[in-house]
Amino acid sequence: MAKKPTQGGSAPEATAAASPRDRVVEALMTLAATHAWEEISISDIARQAGVTLAEFRDLFPSKGAVLGGFSRKIDRAVLEGTASDLAGEPARERLFDVLMRRIDALAPYRAALKNIATAVRRDALTLLALNQASLNSMRFMLEAAGIGSEGPLGTLKLQGAVIAFARTLDTWFDDDDPGLAKTLARLDRELGRGERLLGYAEDVHRLSAPFRSLARAAFAGPAEFRRRREERAARQREAGNEPDDYSPAQAV
Repeated sequence: MAKKPTQGGSAPEATAAASPRDRVVEALMTLAATHAWEEISISDIARQAGVTLAEFRDLFPSKGAVLGGFSRKIDRAVLEGTASDLAGEPARERLFDVLMRRIDALAPYRAALKNIATAVRRDALTLLALNQASLNSMRFMLEAAGIGSEGPLGTLKLQGAVIAFARTLDTWFDDDDPGLAKTLARLDRELGRGERLLGYAEDVHRLSAPFRSLARAAFAGPAEFRRRREERAARQREAGNEPDDYSPAQAV
């Protein structure tokens, strides 16, 4: 039977002045630094934070949701500290800077994050939920770097950034160099790999455009097909041209 966590030391924000939400987030990270994720119960976190179970329930629906709260706390710290002095730099350099700012914000919680990362790899459901939280965080990290995440390749950008950052954290967990040389090199490699993969994806998306046009025209149905053909013929007559033979690719 797993040993129950004992109450840890005071977290940085676990004071009477901190909000109950912040106290719960800090309590979880304090416990996770010295205990396995599976050993930590909601009651343990509530006790560490100095809140009742009823108060905990009003704040978070689960232990995993507290991790989501921690992620948003880090998001805010990064976004508030992001400067505009890299506006003229390439996108990769801007993102590198933002993600290193994120690692700086995570530094006080490295032991906790390493324990949590080890545990969630064995729990597919928790890993899936954390991936969604990471996607939400990376949407704002990309925005902070001036990189859009909308459009047909937006999801690919977000998931690629999540994977690149997760791999970088694996190196960071054991990087004892004060200058984080291994972490910096790993992040640079991962961003370079992601940049190349995104370039390939953009090429494929561009080259497949005619086929997507044909597919949309084919699935539009006969009535839509005729409507678009008549509209095109009318535009040609207005321009003084005879209507050409219709191509399905022009139905887009």
